[in-house]
Amino acid sequence: MQLSLDRARPAPPAAAGPGARTWLVTPGITPAWFASAVGSGAEAVLLDLEDSVPAEAKAGARESVLTFTGRCPRSGGGPLVGVRINSVDTPEGVRDVAAMADGGLWPDLVVVPKVESGDVVAAVVRSVRAAGAATRVWALIESPRAVLALPDIVRTPGLAGVLFGAADYAAAAGCRITPRAMWYPRSQLVTAAAAAGIPAVDSPHFSPDPGELSRETLEAVELGFAGKVAIHPRQLPVIAQAFAPSPQELETAQAVLAAAAGSGGRITTVDGAMVGPPLVEAARAVVRRAECAAALTTTLTMKAS
Repeated sequence: MQLSLDRARPAPPAAAGPGARTWLVTPGITPAWFASAVGSGAEAVLLDLEDSVPAEAKAGARESVLTFTGRCPRSGGGPLVGVRINSVDTPEGVRDVAAMADGGLWPDLVVVPKVESGDVVAAVVRSVRAAGAATRVWALIESPRAVLALPDIVRTPGLAGVLFGAADYAAAAGCRITPRAMWYPRSQLVTAAAAAGIPAVDSPHFSPDPGELSRETLEAVELGFAGKVAIHPRQLPVIAQAFAPSPQELETAQAVLAAAAGSGGRITTVDGAMVGPPLVEAARAVVRRAECAAALTTTLTMKAS
């Protein structure tokens, strides 16, 4: 199977799908972990065929991953189940897409790594659409060249969202994986994604310290990321809690909505501060975050017990 990189037949836009704050990535070389990952309470589960799988194990991992995703139900309230394929600029990436197409084994999500232009994303989108699959295609942004190409990448028809890969970015840029070093690429990613109307999901955190994970996730929330990737199930509750608004945030949001309702939609004040339509919409977003976080926390608590 050949992946055409021309833009002669652009694919129609794809819906980004339900918001997923908690993502869990699992190596494709460990099929014994797949079911527990799906049952972890994460809202999206990624089975990895790229970095976690050595070259000699690619074929076996591909078969295990696609057999599993092919059996996963597409309803019932479970997580989205996706696959991070190999770069489509490599033979293994082409084989990954060909295996999905030939076997009709399309997952909920396909994450395309090493994206540095919209062309490679468009090629995968076309393969998905040609098969009549409902799979959403996401781009993994993990190099300085990719960050500079974001305006082109996020305009790719059919792109459902973008993820950030901090480790590969730091290696390519020659910088450390610190909050200060990652502010620029993360801000650029969130800005480009917001302009295109698609979600952005933050990179995994690699330290075992839950306090560091919490601080980094709070930064992701402040920047505007829709979710964050975990590399172990124990990170999921920390991520979920960080995405939940604080009691003070929720109280302020509820006060803003009450004042807006009492003013009949006109500009009003809360605690002496002027409140207009943008702040009202932001308050609605906080309330929605609180509702989603409460449901997610309940799910993760039940899974852990």
